[in-house]
Amino acid sequence: MKKHIFIVLLGSLLMASCSIYMPPPPGAPPPVEEYPMEQVPEPAPGLDVSYFYDSLSPYGVWAYHPVHRYVWVPANMPRAWRPYTRGQWIWTDYGWTWRSRMAWGWAPFHYGRWGWEGDLGWYWVPGTTWGPCWVTWRYSDLHIGWAPLPPGVRFVPGVGIRYVNVAIPSRYWIFVNGPYFMHSSLYQYVFPYERNVTIINYTVHQTNIYHRNNRVYNEGFGHDRAQKITKKNIKKIKIKESHKYDKRGMDSESVEVYRPKIKKNENAKPKSYVDKGKGKDEISKAKKTIKKTSKDTAAEREGSMQEVHQRETKILEQSQKQEIKELERRKEVQRKAAKTETEKAKVDKDYQEKSSKIKKSHTQEKTEIKKRHEKEKSTTKKEKEKKESEKKTVKKKKK
Repeated sequence: MKKHIFIVLLGSLLMASCSIYMPPPPGAPPPVEEYPMEQVPEPAPGLDVSYFYDSLSPYGVWAYHPVHRYVWVPANMPRAWRPYTRGQWIWTDYGWTWRSRMAWGWAPFHYGRWGWEGDLGWYWVPGTTWGPCWVTWRYSDLHIGWAPLPPGVRFVPGVGIRYVNVAIPSRYWIFVNGPYFMHSSLYQYVFPYERNVTIINYTVHQTNIYHRNNRVYNEGFGHDRAQKITKKNIKKIKIKESHKYDKRGMDSESVEVYRPKIKKNENAKPKSYVDKGKGKDEISKAKKTIKKTSKDTAAEREGSMQEVHQRETKILEQSQKQEIKELERRKEVQRKAAKTETEKAKVDKDYQEKSSKIKKSHTQEKTEIKKRHEKEKSTTKKEKEKKESEKKTVKKKKK
């Protein structure tokens, strides 16, 4: 009898121990418009950075970086992809807020910093402070631009970030014509980065991220100025807390945002990662092992390389023409305000100098984008030839 009771008690303890140590069931991140979702770990109290490691693994590669430790490189991205381009800008009670269309967008666009290096491409450095977006801004009468804050830009609790203490590389900047700034298909109107060098020279740089009442705000270039540049009435909507992956909706009054509290953990590391020191080929191989989230990927939705190149060239040429027209408009305004022939002659001379300078920049931009397009074509051709060669080798071995 005693033996029987002992066996029952032992069985109960074993069952209890299983219930204690059984890993939590997988959940699913919030469904986002066109982009399919992957299973990621269910949120739990006291999350640390390992939650990022687990959640983002289905979408990209973790790499060990000698400066930033573990960084994440997204896979299956469209050509010429840049952070903060597949989504929409909205004005909320936290200032400018990025609403991503990417399945994994809740993390890299609201925590941490983005960097770019030749052997990695765009990579994300995890951080633990949530913000509506981590970007700095540029603006003019025609354009609105933003750039992801690079690694090294420090957030000061209780203060925020009022100026960027590191140089922002020109390729980081993303520009659009003002009226398209809040477009739901923003990426279709983003200028190719070859335009950046010219536009940076006549736009105002402003960073306005502040921390108040335990909230991070990014007011950037402001609401009123945005209305003037976009020529739209911009309504403020409220951020609603979402505690579930499958609830990130938006209506005219509010937007649901998933923003778990993440703690630092210096001992945490991804379950699998590659060493950045092994070079670009190793990173590229690792990215290819990431399965596509659907047959219809973001890259495929954008169309063929030829279609992407045609769109980029068209956007570049249209924006260049708009700049020349704006310069001519300003000349006419100044000529009308001029009281003497001498003053008018000075306006004309000024216009000729500026026009000549901008046209030279435009020529350089066209040369640069043509070089990039040719390089991309050449790289794609080599990759296809390599795949064909590998297929032939496999067939020979089978025979």
